[in-house]
Amino acid sequence: MNYFVEGIQGSGKSTLVRKLSEKYPGCTAVMEGDYSPVELAWCARMSEAQYSEILEQWKDLRDQIRSKSHQEGDCRIVCYTQIRSGNRDFYRQLEKYEIYNGRTAFEEFREIVLTRYRNWHGDGSIFECSLFQNAVEDMILYRDMPDDAILDFYQEVRSALNGREYEIYYIESPDIEKTLNAVRKERVDGDGNEVWFNLLMEFFAHSPFAQKRSLNRYEDLLMHLRHRQALELRICRDIFGERATEIPSRAYDL
Repeated sequence: MNYFVEGIQGSGKSTLVRKLSEKYPGCTAVMEGDYSPVELAWCARMSEAQYSEILEQWKDLRDQIRSKSHQEGDCRIVCYTQIRSGNRDFYRQLEKYEIYNGRTAFEEFREIVLTRYRNWHGDGSIFECSLFQNAVEDMILYRDMPDDAILDFYQEVRSALNGREYEIYYIESPDIEKTLNAVRKERVDGDGNEVWFNLLMEFFAHSPFAQKRSLNRYEDLLMHLRHRQALELRICRDIFGERATEIPSRAYDL
């Protein structure tokens, strides 16, 4: 069996992944930024030529880059957020090779995602937000796709996963504002600054979806997250059906 833990930001996905890992020690937890057979969040996907250029440009990081690189066909996947560097330009440059946030034409994006699901045949993995969060945010905020088109995409995802053993645990936040307010107080730096929340707000406000509609307030972010959660629950119910279980955020018995 494999497990996909899903939900909006701050709903408690990482906590549930940890608890499931403790309950099933034979399983492997795959977090955002790890090398994953199904998900490319916080990972750069590049050609061999681009990879060689990166190695040449960042000679002082070459060993780290190689240790966090994986071959997939004629591409290289680099888990760049796991590389330690004091130069922020390195992360900005590698970020450009991510497939999300409108960086890839939709047909190419669709083919990359579906191919990786089709090629995956593993067992015993617990994946953190590897089905919905990054892909759905990409399609809503950067491609302005209607809900029905996103549902059509997930029909294809379901087909690509045929024959695999998996369950989806969707952590539902009944009060999204309460959830965010709790998490933003937890995820602060040493001086008490709300670093995580500020990054989340910036990510939303600078997206094409928000800029097109002049959405830049906290209330606008809440509206988006309510819509996203409702859409993801609809995907769970209408497309994945018996494979999806809804769990109340921070109020479940393992």
